[in-house]
Amino acid sequence: MFGVDSVELLIVAVLALLFIGPKDLPHVMLKVGRWVGKVRGYARHFTSGIENVMREAELEEMERKWRLDNERIMASHPPDADYPDPQLAAPPPAPPEDDPHPRPGFADDDEDPTPPPERPLP
Repeated sequence: MFGVDSVELLIVAVLALLFIGPKDLPHVMLKVGRWVGKVRGYARHFTSGIENVMREAELEEMERKWRLDNERIMASHPPDADYPDPQLAAPPPAPPEDDPHPRPGFADDDEDPTPPPERPLP
């Protein structure tokens, strides 16, 4: 806590008790506590302001990158170009017969989804 050791804090407490007196010490400590609270509030407000500025700068950088990527994509794929219809395109080639790991999405020899009779549904 601000580099104050417990011995130094004890010395400050004893000096405050001697110079201020036991009668006014609670009132003074209340005022000091309020000042410390205000200073912490100002520090918290300042820190959150700095964080907001940093967040806004990051957002601006992200928006700039997005805009550049969008311009690059739009330049490589103009909207008025003639593109083939993906539904009319040829299907991908079937995997070879000796392929031990066929690609997902290709139908097996067994088109019937019902289980064989020796393996009934649970």
